[in-house]
Amino acid sequence: MSAARPLDGLLVIDMAQFLSGPSAALRLGDLGARVIKVERPGAGDICRTLYLSDTDIGGASTLFHAINRGKESIALDYKQPADRAALLRLATRADVVIQNFRPGVAGRLGVGPEQLRAANPRLVVGSISGYGEDGPWADLPGQDLLAQALSGVTWLNGSAADGPVPVGLSIADMLAGHVLVEGILAALVRRGIGGEGAHVATSLLEVLVDFQFEVLTTHLGDGGRLPRRAAVDNAHAYLAAPYGVYRTADGWLALAMTPLARLAPLLDLDLTGDPFADRDAIKARIAGRLGEDTTDAWMARLRPHDIWCAPVLDWPALLASEAFRRLDLLQQAGGITTTRAPLRIDGARASNPAGAPAIDQHGAAIRREFGL
Repeated sequence: MSAARPLDGLLVIDMAQFLSGPSAALRLGDLGARVIKVERPGAGDICRTLYLSDTDIGGASTLFHAINRGKESIALDYKQPADRAALLRLATRADVVIQNFRPGVAGRLGVGPEQLRAANPRLVVGSISGYGEDGPWADLPGQDLLAQALSGVTWLNGSAADGPVPVGLSIADMLAGHVLVEGILAALVRRGIGGEGAHVATSLLEVLVDFQFEVLTTHLGDGGRLPRRAAVDNAHAYLAAPYGVYRTADGWLALAMTPLARLAPLLDLDLTGDPFADRDAIKARIAGRLGEDTTDAWMARLRPHDIWCAPVLDWPALLASEAFRRLDLLQQAGGITTTRAPLRIDGARASNPAGAPAIDQHGAAIRREFGL
């Protein structure tokens, strides 16, 4: 077994659609598991067509190709008794099944966690919902922007004069996938000890609340005071000056936690005052000064004095950097350039050059192999 693929020999059934569940299956696949993706006959995963752009590949979105690389595909309609029986039979041979239906839907179709574990008590079933299994939000669409809106996270981004600002990434979906993998691996360890399977469940709301545990704990311990975003170059509602991202003469510079007494002489500024109570006034003075010279000039001046700072790179600048190149994070998979697993095991990073499958591409072979 390759050190970078410790899950070699594990069988994962990916019944999920779009981002959160398929991303969890992708992580397990990167670690060596065999992943069979179950899709609807004809239409397949809605991710194939929901975000089509001028970069789609063969009529399927680039996002679909990126998040489903290395998987096999079989098409099953759970409303058909024969296909439902085939899925349950497949589950008897699987180690993990991943779902992200709305609460109750899989159970009504006869393929929910209870039915699957009845067919295979050693099975680990991983489920992702939008907002939990019950309650007033349970039936709302489990979509990333909507989850961000409900979670409070949008009031941490942007500056004080801005309205709520969402994070420009599908953070709820991606975090839910990572958290589900964490729970699945813990359940597999428990199964290795005692032989029993498990149902691991999380939701977009839960992972976003957990993502905010640091600042939410501060809020709860501070009498419920709301976060106050800086009016000038905000980067963290709970951190004092100079923390922020500042425009320079030719770009942008990020300044992290730094004692003002150390920073002031390097900028030739008077930065006296309380770093938090006088945050906006101090940051305004810093912003005016940093705009007088280039990013490289400020880096050359600040870094030798161990000031925590960095240029703000766009993707081309990041990809061209030697630091990024040394990480070896990119791979060719199915005709696209995409990322690789963001971890190394014994110095090796997993790589899988197989691309995303066509709908039911492996269906006939899977049916023969498992006697479906």
